[in-house]
Amino acid sequence: MTRILITGKNGQVGHELQRALAPLGELVALDREGMDLAKGDAIPALLDALRPDIIVNPAAYTAVDKAESEPELAHAINAVAPGMMAQWAEANDALLVHYSTDYVFKGSGTAPWSEDDAADPQSVYGLSKWQGEQAVREATERHLILRTSWVFGAHGANFLKTMLRLAGERTELKVVADQIGAPTSAALIAGTTAQMIQRYLADGERSPFGTYHLAAAGETSWHGYAQYLIGQAGKLGFPLTLTTDAVYGIPTEAYPLPAKRPANSRLNCNKLQRDFGITLPAWQHGVDTVLASLWQQQQTQQN
Repeated sequence: MTRILITGKNGQVGHELQRALAPLGELVALDREGMDLAKGDAIPALLDALRPDIIVNPAAYTAVDKAESEPELAHAINAVAPGMMAQWAEANDALLVHYSTDYVFKGSGTAPWSEDDAADPQSVYGLSKWQGEQAVREATERHLILRTSWVFGAHGANFLKTMLRLAGERTELKVVADQIGAPTSAALIAGTTAQMIQRYLADGERSPFGTYHLAAAGETSWHGYAQYLIGQAGKLGFPLTLTTDAVYGIPTEAYPLPAKRPANSRLNCNKLQRDFGITLPAWQHGVDTVLASLWQQQQTQQN
């Protein structure tokens, strides 16, 4: 049976991957205690003991602002550790699936970024993720690097859940309106990963490898995202203290943060759809699904 190792099992994507990949083989899912990516030197021995056929690595240092003051730790987790996994995968005929981000790009303009566009990260986090990509590519051709954006889910902390909480506490919200991207659910990322791995298990070395963009279809701003999810939450019956009319758009400059955010997080996903025949749903579908799940959880707890 195919043995699949999943890192970061308690993260948003790691949580969903455990469900999505369960039918494909024997899963070994590890948290930070099981595999500390900050200790790259320990990774080869751990992989020697586990002997996975496929390594799926959603674990990452994702504290974008904190990374500005912890560049060494961000580099260790996001760059060194993936490189160590890739070296082991190459030596042991394993597949490495690694996740990256739109933060590897400059974040300017309005055109969706394609896989071949030049990287120009504007933050420590973005640089560390780009260096991780490079380390993977240099170590093995048998890899899938999946760049995604604006990840959310029913599990873990994210923008959707923060907005939902604040909409039940405040009478108005101010949300950045000049950064554009596609909210992408962890379930979509995990389900797409499962389809890509199925292709690899069926076709082996004939299966496509390389870098792919993976984001939900369509685009919006953080402000538009917040308005939509709050409107849908109100329809479901969530106890809110405001309506969408009280969600105001503001410019990035009005909400300064240590790390620079991309104004353009759009990702062109045509390559993924062409090579794997995968159709990506509109971002609103993922939001609706997660809100329904959170609503059901809330009702179950109350009953």
